[in-house]
Amino acid sequence: MLANDSLYQKSKIRRIGELGKSAAEANKTFFAFDKAALADGAITERTKEIIAVACAHVTGCPYCIEIHVGNAKKLGVSKEEITEAVLVATALKAGSAFAHGTHALNAYEEVEADNLYQAANMKKMTELKDYAPDAVKGFFGFDEAAMKDGAINKKDKELIAVAVAHITGCAYCIDIHTKNAKRLGITKEELVESIFVATALKAGSALAHGINALNAYDE
Repeated sequence: MLANDSLYQKSKIRRIGELGKSAAEANKTFFAFDKAALADGAITERTKEIIAVACAHVTGCPYCIEIHVGNAKKLGVSKEEITEAVLVATALKAGSAFAHGTHALNAYEEVEADNLYQAANMKKMTELKDYAPDAVKGFFGFDEAAMKDGAINKKDKELIAVAVAHITGCAYCIDIHTKNAKRLGITKEELVESIFVATALKAGSALAHGINALNAYDE
């Protein structure tokens, strides 16, 4: 047990360099990828940092949150934008669980289907309101509020949603938000760049938690 019973201390981020010493080539290539994924491109660096903040709240990595909020702040991102990004991430994480409720209904009803992910399942989402109408109404109210124009415009919120959906791994969310993004004029280049930001953050979370592994190993 750590002397102060803390499994996360901000000061321990300095240990990330130790990971590079043990796996130098992998470490070098990861940071090269991470830099490329977050660089200016079809999506600006500023918007990518906002996407990164949202993604970090879904991976649950406190190191990533600390780093990317700091990066975003340096690029002029406001507290309102940070908050809205977090709420989009919250809506997508909740939405993934909600969407998979269709699988629960199919399993309960013992529906015979070898293809567990099919577009037709999305029609079944309306059935969920028959069993929990107040909760479903509350969810859709929150989702609509989180995704509307605000400090972050609707287009950028859909970019965030696409990125987060690739972290939650929800096929329904990917389908819905990619189509929403396309309707708002988002290009394929922007779409792909948002996916790579999500990829960098998901990988970065695993790397950053390697600090915790070092702490545990050295106990």
